[in-house]
Amino acid sequence: MENVRDKAQAAKDRTYEAAQQAKDKTSETAQQAKQRAAGTAEAGKQKTQETGQATGEKAEAAKEKTGGILKQTEEKVKDAAQSAADAVKHTFGFGGAGEEEERYGDRDRNTYTKG
Repeated sequence: MENVRDKAQAAKDRTYEAAQQAKDKTSETAQQAKQRAAGTAEAGKQKTQETGQATGEKAEAAKEKTGGILKQTEEKVKDAAQSAADAVKHTFGFGGAGEEEERYGDRDRNTYTKG
């Protein structure tokens, strides 16, 4: 009987040790997985920040470029409007004396008939 009890105790001890080793291994694996997940999360966070910063820089460059284009367009529209206004003035004879001299030279304005 005693021999059976010793064998049963030995089996119980081996089972306990195997269970403890499995528990330790599981805990270690879980800790490693947790560390990898934290590293991956940190890398993702950093990549997101870098992407956000790059996007912001591109947006700022586009804004500056657009501002320049808008300024050029504004100047062209102003010039076109001024040219149109000048053309209407000349058509209806509202040009100033200086403008007529430029256009008609030294001709006598009293004898020149527009139209």
